[in-house]
Amino acid sequence: MDSSLYVYVEDVRGEGPEKVLDRITGYGVTGVTVAAACRRARDITPHGRTRVTVRRDGVHFPPPDDLFGGLRLVPPVQDGAEEEPLAALRLATARRGLALHGWTVFLRNGTLGLADPDVTVRNCFGDRGSPADLCPSHPDVRLYAVALGRAVARQGVDSVVAEALHFGAFGHGHRHEPGFVPLGPMDVFLLGLCFCDFCMRRAVDLGVNAEAAREECSRIVGGVFDGDPPAQGEVTRAALTAYAGPEVVAYARARSEVVTSLVSDVSAAVTEEGSRLVFLDGTGSAKGYADGLPSPGLAAHDAWQFGVDLVALGDLVPSLGALAYARDAARIAEDVAAYRRSTAKDRELRVVLRPGLPDTDTADRLAAKVRAVRTSGADAVDFYAYGLVPYPVLDRIPDALSA
Repeated sequence: MDSSLYVYVEDVRGEGPEKVLDRITGYGVTGVTVAAACRRARDITPHGRTRVTVRRDGVHFPPPDDLFGGLRLVPPVQDGAEEEPLAALRLATARRGLALHGWTVFLRNGTLGLADPDVTVRNCFGDRGSPADLCPSHPDVRLYAVALGRAVARQGVDSVVAEALHFGAFGHGHRHEPGFVPLGPMDVFLLGLCFCDFCMRRAVDLGVNAEAAREECSRIVGGVFDGDPPAQGEVTRAALTAYAGPEVVAYARARSEVVTSLVSDVSAAVTEEGSRLVFLDGTGSAKGYADGLPSPGLAAHDAWQFGVDLVALGDLVPSLGALAYARDAARIAEDVAAYRRSTAKDRELRVVLRPGLPDTDTADRLAAKVRAVRTSGADAVDFYAYGLVPYPVLDRIPDALSA
């Protein structure tokens, strides 16, 4: 089974490429998925050059002038990008017979969002309260995403692994900020919907009363802000219809056209550059990232909440990636099987596991998850991430792959 290990450029730079790749080769994986375009983060890196690594938004290569020269949005550039670490890694992996994939964060970029707030999502109250979330409906964001996909493909990677190439959720992926209003899951979902001019216009073109949806969202969430009890329970289409009405549900569903068309454009651009797109659905991360205990709804069934239409994308992209962040191997098997049912049989399905905490506490548990991934119809299993877990945790990978 094909497999890959996620790494950051800082991992390679800090430990040295030969040492890192020697270790990775020893784990029995067939490829490396390197962070070509990152988002801001603060990570504990137990065997890194710094034990706490502060990451910035930006790319690890000089942005090509012919792609970004006329664009409003240009990715920030990481320190050391002029040394072209991705090109060096391409040569080093090729010598070892390892594939190289370019992990690319597309629409999470607080640096760009704070500089140009109008390209970010606008909530039902008219606030630009999520500066790291670039809106996939905005024309400038769409041009930026296509150019970024092309730029990463030009680094000679076997595939461009697209993270955050869809809508986000309110509060997911942002630093902790004071919020002492007890919002329920559906209130959080409503607050995360984008009502910018471009999103509303696209919804209207699809026959949705966008203004009615916005007014209903602001009425419901505003009522909770004023002291109304929040609704509990999972966000499902039926529950959301009962809570917010059919126009809100129709508005939320209309976002899939935005995402599908954008992914199609990026995939075509990446293919033209001689690579291929792996669309990474972030639903599994949103459900289980913190503790590995996702809510009962399967990730594939809840992907619509982020504007992701898996069936449509399954006909457009050559490869789909799923984040299986759950403690229970049986739950992972159910998630993977649901993704497989939504994806054409001739399309690759890659599943990302975490070899350590919070959802994998033993080598046996990791082996059980790999078996679940294999038996549920996936084509590849990947592991996240080299620099974030201790060496003994990484040492679980070879036995899990060979079990």
